[in-house]
Amino acid sequence: MIYFNVRALIIRKTTRGEEILVQRRVRLDEKRTPIELPGGRVEKYELLIEGLKREIKEETGLELDSIIDPINRIETKSAEGFIVECMKPYAVYQTIEGPVNSLGVYFKCTASGELLEEGDFTDNIRWVTLE
Repeated sequence: MIYFNVRALIIRKTTRGEEILVQRRVRLDEKRTPIELPGGRVEKYELLIEGLKREIKEETGLELDSIIDPINRIETKSAEGFIVECMKPYAVYQTIEGPVNSLGVYFKCTASGELLEEGDFTDNIRWVTLE
């Protein structure tokens, strides 16, 4: 089984410079991660950006404001009835070793709101400088 994920590289500008939002994954069935970017699995037929919005809200409490890099989005429909969404993400990843076989995309974005102390299977949610 291959899992498909969306991840957010959430950036904000401060007097200390640019910061990104990181968190720690705390699932009982998975090893605790020291640090990761918010995001998770896309649900069946869920649009990528809708999944990204949902995951950001569930894990951090923030609302997605904007995608930094413009997305060239195209929706096509085949004669067989398939509807396909095509877009340009910031980056694509694939796990090449480990307990979970996954493929996913990163989007650079901005978000606003109040950070949760603990999110949906996440904690230690915080802003860190790029340094």
